[in-house]
Amino acid sequence: MKIIFAGTPPFAAAALAALHAAGHKIALVLTQPDRAAGRGLKLKPSAVAEQAARLALEISKPLSLKADDVQMVLRALAPDVMVVAAYGLLLPQAVLDIPKYGCINIHGSLLPRWRGAAPVQRAIEAGDTETGIAIMQMDAGLDTGPVLLSRACPIAPEETSETLFEKLTVIASKTIVEALQELLTLRPQQQHEEAATYARKIDKSEGRVDWTTSAAALERRIRAFDPSPGCETVHEGDRLKIWHAQCIATRTGFAPGTIVEVAPDRLVVQCGDGALSLVTVQRSGGKRMKIAEFLRGSIIQRGWRFV
Repeated sequence: MKIIFAGTPPFAAAALAALHAAGHKIALVLTQPDRAAGRGLKLKPSAVAEQAARLALEISKPLSLKADDVQMVLRALAPDVMVVAAYGLLLPQAVLDIPKYGCINIHGSLLPRWRGAAPVQRAIEAGDTETGIAIMQMDAGLDTGPVLLSRACPIAPEETSETLFEKLTVIASKTIVEALQELLTLRPQQQHEEAATYARKIDKSEGRVDWTTSAAALERRIRAFDPSPGCETVHEGDRLKIWHAQCIATRTGFAPGTIVEVAPDRLVVQCGDGALSLVTVQRSGGKRMKIAEFLRGSIIQRGWRFV
């Protein structure tokens, strides 16, 4: 098929490579403009832009798809289909109407659960045991179109967003190729609105640990926010990121955030319900380290509180 591809992160770049390898004609690749990154804040192209360059594909980085000149370019290409994967820009109805077979989105959940910007993180945070990939026909709503094909993926007990993204990237690449091969025979399935949930965008402020929350909920959030934005806590102005923790039972009588146990390889903090034994942490400006290494270079006492 003749395809216009729209995407930005590595998740989308893998799908682009798979479509190209499957023999589809990629007429144009749309991606977000270059962003400042790294300590030098130099402009860096998206993962999709880098992949498209390696494949010698034509690339466009519009700020919006609402402009008439942008839509004229897309219309002139006369694509069979437009494949969208974590693009980051809204597609106006005029763009949705351009491809012969419409616009198809690769979404990182089993729709209608977790529509929206952060389906992978919210699935882990909520304690879901399963997620997956949904290939859906796009309409004017937010991930509301009929599902063409879906593939499930289990969420392991210690899954992080990073490891789950890796699994879903492989599934997505295979599933979009399969969907296009069978596009004319697939039977769209309407989503059940009563089952819909919304995966709102991750805000950096959500990474601040609220110790009044239950240990189980905090442990899930720590995994959900790994690698970004991470979860951090503070003691007397010193920030500490927590990358891995385990839930344990603890006796009551301690205020949330209180360090209730310190040993050479163990640091336990009281939560609103239960406690967390910190496993992997990171000081500001430092690297990730196991708790034993952290404690060897720190003065930490039982009874101190994180906030």
